[in-house]
Amino acid sequence: MSAATPAASSSGGVSPVNASAPDVTQSVSSIDRLVLEYLRSRGHKDAERALNESLENGSVDESGKTVSAEDLIKTLAVYAQKPSRPGDNVLKESANVLQELTAMGNPPSIQNLIASLGTVGAEEILSVDPTDKEEGFRELEAWVEGSLDMYKPEFRPILFPIFCHFHLDLVQRGFKEAALRFYATYSRSLAAMHHATLHHLSTLLLPSHVQNDDDAQRFKNEKYVIRMSRSGFSLLVGWLTEGVGGEASGAGDGFSGEKGKRGRAAIMRVVNNHLRFDVTSASATAVSPNAWEESTGLLSQLIPQTSASAIPNPHAFNASKGELKLGPAPISEELRAETERVIREQSVLDRDPNAQYDLQFLRPPAIPGVISPAESDMLPYPQSFKTVDVQREVEKVRDARKRIRLEPSALSSVDMNSVQGGAARARGLPSICAYTLHDVGEGAPCCTFSPDLTLMAAGFSESYIRLWSLKNEKLKGLRNDFSLSSVKDSGSLSKIQQKEGQTTRKLVGHSGPVYSLSFDPLGGSAAPPRYLLSASADATARLWSLDTMTNVVAFRGHQNPVWDVQWSPMGIYFATASRDRTARLWSTDRTSCLRIYAGHLSDVDCVRFHPNSLYLATGSSDWTARLWDVQRGACVRVFIGHQGSLSTLAISPDGRYLASAGEDLAINLWDLGSGRRIKKMTGHTASVYSLSFSAESSMLVSGGADWTVRCWDVRGAGGPGKSRESGVAESIITRTIDDENNETSDLLATFPTKRTPITNVHFTPRNLCLVAGNFLAPDSR
Repeated sequence: MSAATPAASSSGGVSPVNASAPDVTQSVSSIDRLVLEYLRSRGHKDAERALNESLENGSVDESGKTVSAEDLIKTLAVYAQKPSRPGDNVLKESANVLQELTAMGNPPSIQNLIASLGTVGAEEILSVDPTDKEEGFRELEAWVEGSLDMYKPEFRPILFPIFCHFHLDLVQRGFKEAALRFYATYSRSLAAMHHATLHHLSTLLLPSHVQNDDDAQRFKNEKYVIRMSRSGFSLLVGWLTEGVGGEASGAGDGFSGEKGKRGRAAIMRVVNNHLRFDVTSASATAVSPNAWEESTGLLSQLIPQTSASAIPNPHAFNASKGELKLGPAPISEELRAETERVIREQSVLDRDPNAQYDLQFLRPPAIPGVISPAESDMLPYPQSFKTVDVQREVEKVRDARKRIRLEPSALSSVDMNSVQGGAARARGLPSICAYTLHDVGEGAPCCTFSPDLTLMAAGFSESYIRLWSLKNEKLKGLRNDFSLSSVKDSGSLSKIQQKEGQTTRKLVGHSGPVYSLSFDPLGGSAAPPRYLLSASADATARLWSLDTMTNVVAFRGHQNPVWDVQWSPMGIYFATASRDRTARLWSTDRTSCLRIYAGHLSDVDCVRFHPNSLYLATGSSDWTARLWDVQRGACVRVFIGHQGSLSTLAISPDGRYLASAGEDLAINLWDLGSGRRIKKMTGHTASVYSLSFSAESSMLVSGGADWTVRCWDVRGAGGPGKSRESGVAESIITRTIDDENNETSDLLATFPTKRTPITNVHFTPRNLCLVAGNFLAPDSR
């Protein structure tokens, strides 16, 4: 068939396009005629008609045109930023572009851009229409929000990576105004989950910013993993290819018109080049709405890869590490026997016949399904126990006997306005004692309480630490006029102590803000601590003697500020977290670290030991938490699900649960055994600073920058919150903010302060809750 008679092969009536095709094909290249003939022979009528229309309009041969040097330079001019003001362009008027660029020489930003151009060349840059991305994202968002409720939780995560890529593409191609307009229009719907990342993206204004930004390059170079059900993935593919499917009636128009087609092409480019779908066989209704985000994100570097070809999956990694030994640490038989002897003797002296039942607390029943470690699994400790060890174990038994049993479930089925409401609050909510610091100049980043509740310590931005005696006892240090040769034993040490002391002491030694403090846990609730650890911006951790009120050791090894420090539950060992992206294990008998835990992609912000000391949990600014084997230094669990930096962690006393929270305003509860998220608890309106479990692991208390203390039911099902009865709010709580729609049903109570961000919450062994923070004056900025 000749190329001059294409209309003869068409069936039915002859359309205007086909009728004019012979005239068009006479003026086009031989390649175009061959393409038309191929499409006609294969029966692709729609494609043939579209190509004929484009040939008739003369728009096919645009890619063959050569861009002049002057046009190319004027287009590249957007990449030249002003040195004094990085957010502005150095070129104000297009008429002076050539002269200004000649005077500038050859800016590195333009050199990098030209070097990064692909095989398509500059024509692609000049032909980009910024409205394509706006149209495509508008249609995609309308389709997601118009889809069935069962599919919305798995469709919504796809909006964030496509938004990020569209915004970065607009900035990198020089469409600054279009990027700002796109950000202002569509970022609001994503701000609740991704406000930290969105704020960072809003600061990228020039192509050079994108090229030099680590987060932007991660989006460009890594695949963003999206978890989706098989049926949901089919609906998404159908909508992208056909423009319809899955949305409610009238919710989306699909892609119509030339602009709609270009918008679909823009989305398809991001989906094909930058997204990777983890399609699960589970139905959309079988997965919790919050579970879709657990395996979503830039995961390729967050998860240690067991297979180079496998899709990064935290669940597969956690399962490959086997079972963990999460049971309580074993007690030597000698220490147990001595503790039992002391308890029996005291019961005789106190004439308490019920004390014989206290011995059961020394041998707690095993938790089903939890493996307990043997003595051979433990970290090296002194083989012989001391008097303080016996005192600690005896006091544990007493605390268990006198503990207030909290029953959060009692609040779920009682009307708070009824007579039974008061009794339910007494059974379900703890007593909270708040300590407020006033007139704190530059702020107090951290506060902590000693295990025996005799001391409180706060670290200040002015580089010092202050101690307070909570029992109003005098804190005595050493005199300034003593000689070291006169110190021979503890008796001679007491002679050189100050005769008069104060209820507060100031410890000076750091050269930067103090970010974390931790009291020696060796004496437990039976005896005052003897040592205090501190972490500072000066990249050191310091050990302070509370007997002499002096600095004993400075531990150096981190290269950046140390954000957190935490004692091991049995003392001797401690861990630090730093901006250098590592956590480190130390012991008090040497100045060099014992282990380095490396793997996080950003700052390690917080560390917590497991109650049996075998594992160390770390939280990071890379939005993940990890659990490490303390002795081997290997990562055994990865927890992915947060949408912001983590600021605090807590491990339950029974060793089964990990709670994590941070800048995304959510508290995630994880099962350490499986590594899966149990539930997501929301209600805070600002960053969460501290978490603490009750002694029975049934309640979690949180404090944060929204000036509130909140109590959560650990064993509750969670989920969307209900409209609350006014009993709790009116009787013991005066809410300063309206109930938010994001409060989950496991939020038991909210205790607001006037203007005090809560930097530390602490449950005692008897379930008294202590909280601390520094008051913000109304005029403080």
